[in-house]
Amino acid sequence: MVKVLALALAVLLPAPAALPTDPPIVGTDRGAVRGIDRGDHREFNGIPYAAPPRRWQSPQPAARWSDVRDATRSGPRCAQLASPTGTEQSTAEDCLYLNVTTPKRPGRKPVMVWLHGGGFVEGAGSEYDPRRLAVRGGVVVVTINYRLGIFGNFGYPGLEGSGTFGLEDQQAALRWVQRNATAFGGDPGNVTLFGQSAGGQSICAHLASPTAAGLFHRSIVQSSLCTTPIPANALAPGLPAVSPWEAPASLAARGRELAGAVRCSTLTCLAEKDPEELMPIFPAFAGLAYGTAILPENPLHSRLHDVPIMSGSTRDEMTYLLGLAGSPTPEKYEEYLDQAFGVHADRVRARYPLGNPGQTWAAITTDSAFACPTLHRNRAAARRAPTYAYEFADRTAPPTLPPIGFPYGAYHSADALYLFDLRVGGRELNAAQRRLANAMLDYWSAFAHTGDPNTPALPHWPRFHPKDRAVQSLDLQLGRTDLAGTHNCGLWATIPLD
Repeated sequence: MVKVLALALAVLLPAPAALPTDPPIVGTDRGAVRGIDRGDHREFNGIPYAAPPRRWQSPQPAARWSDVRDATRSGPRCAQLASPTGTEQSTAEDCLYLNVTTPKRPGRKPVMVWLHGGGFVEGAGSEYDPRRLAVRGGVVVVTINYRLGIFGNFGYPGLEGSGTFGLEDQQAALRWVQRNATAFGGDPGNVTLFGQSAGGQSICAHLASPTAAGLFHRSIVQSSLCTTPIPANALAPGLPAVSPWEAPASLAARGRELAGAVRCSTLTCLAEKDPEELMPIFPAFAGLAYGTAILPENPLHSRLHDVPIMSGSTRDEMTYLLGLAGSPTPEKYEEYLDQAFGVHADRVRARYPLGNPGQTWAAITTDSAFACPTLHRNRAAARRAPTYAYEFADRTAPPTLPPIGFPYGAYHSADALYLFDLRVGGRELNAAQRRLANAMLDYWSAFAHTGDPNTPALPHWPRFHPKDRAVQSLDLQLGRTDLAGTHNCGLWATIPLD
């Protein structure tokens, strides 16, 4: 059926070579849109991929329009609180919009769909300018918004779809791509889903989702908590160990409990609240749950779609969270260790001699929550599909948060600066970093074209195998790194985190 629709749309809609200029107009399945001609690429922003959503219900098709719709401005950011990176609070629930950037090249091009990070409580597709990736890589890039926090991940007893409304939005956007990619010069049969942090975790969910079948053909998972429980105090001081995937009963109970904080005792009451009234409990729903039609099983134990995958993390992931929450004192550091690792805490102390408490804690949580679980996930993936593993390791990456008393290094989300021109919190790259950025753009786009990141102009990136210890190092000097040794993965394989 997908192929039939794609063929029909190819006949009914303008072919890429026939796109008019000044300004460009493209026909979509809901109506025509007018974008912006930027010389070497075209942008179409703020296209609705679904109707304004009804709260805690599945996304529905957007209404058709008859006039040419202006697509020169991004749609509203989905409701969220103000961010430490400088974005303002939004209360918009009408936010299911996407942006398309397409290079001026003949022929059908791979499509790359970006799922933004932000812990499922902040961010927007419009923060990420994909011009360099689209033009240099010869790919069509789609960035999307999806519902966040209480609007995207809320759960309540008897509420169908609890915990996965944002995931449903993402799949609605992928279905839009299947219907409309051809009109923008893209190939709906070659879609790469890529995302960082919460966006990458979303991809882990789609890999386990029966309703995602056929919606994407390759995946790139960047710095994502998909694989193991997260140690106590790692994400925030005082937070107990948590799974990246919440059980439905736990989510429903929390939804019922927190309803009282906004003076509600029924789901109907919550559904009738103005969005501003729900913002006090908005961040309490900052993760994904399973047990719905879109995600029936816990992704820790389920993977349905064996597509080629690139997957990795950054060298110093958790320094970023210290920039948000602050570093522990020496006394707090000792408490954190005992609370997180219990009877194994002394083994951790012996392997990580205490220097700066914040820097040591960041190294411990980087290794236990990100690096080693990602290595484990890549080993499992390599048994099923072509897998390419990496570590982003430029420890000179420009920071986006205030100083923390020691270098941030290759912190969580730093890799996004090299793939996109960030419109929020971005920093300029120097000449050496720009060369690394170009290499990453070439690796990422080559993978989108062929399912293999290799290109003749760059150092060879070997396919990953289930017993490998080394991964591709994305540093100012490209090469290989012994990730298992650098991050003490032998130790972490023997310490339970839940």
